[in-house]
Amino acid sequence: MIKKIISQFKDSAIINNPTFIQALGMCPTLATTTSAINALGMGLAATAVLILSNVIISLLRKIIPSQVRIASYIVIISGAVTAIELLMKAYLVDLYDALGIFIPLIVVNCIILARAEAFASKNNVLLSLVDGLATGLGFTGALFIIGCIREFLGSGSIFGFVITPEQFHATIFVMAPGAFLTLGMLMALVQKLKNRTPKSKAQLENAETEVSQ
Repeated sequence: MIKKIISQFKDSAIINNPTFIQALGMCPTLATTTSAINALGMGLAATAVLILSNVIISLLRKIIPSQVRIASYIVIISGAVTAIELLMKAYLVDLYDALGIFIPLIVVNCIILARAEAFASKNNVLLSLVDGLATGLGFTGALFIIGCIREFLGSGSIFGFVITPEQFHATIFVMAPGAFLTLGMLMALVQKLKNRTPKSKAQLENAETEVSQ
């Protein structure tokens, strides 16, 4: 069981990363990553919703009629989003104001609905919880990396702490074009690394064959 949990965590967070591999949830990815703190806040909020919705849907998977499952999932997800939104509004006011409309828009984030339909509705509570946590952390990690790069290149800072002088700032990176540029370069890098691994293994096997001959 532990091996299955570890395998599921690795698959959801890294191998099938929702941002860099599946290209899901592009709206918050592009819009909220102007700074590292905003990216981290959005990612953690989505993670909390993923965990809550996955667990509830898994618990109710045998009760929800198949004919209305999508509508039921959206109601459950919207309830989780409302709970997270109210908590942020009460205790994280600055972050809530910075993220604005993108918090309620988590309801229609395709990552959450996809995991509900593809995984939580077919698996037990423990695996659904692990899947929600792993997918959320994978999403958070991707947003955080993009946010750090954009903030550093565009504003010369990380978490608001200025590192480079203003003359070295490339303002385009905190604008919309910078979001597409940063995401595109990172996705290309991930695909390059992903495609490189099988090739390295094949080369190693060929080398071992040549030595044995």
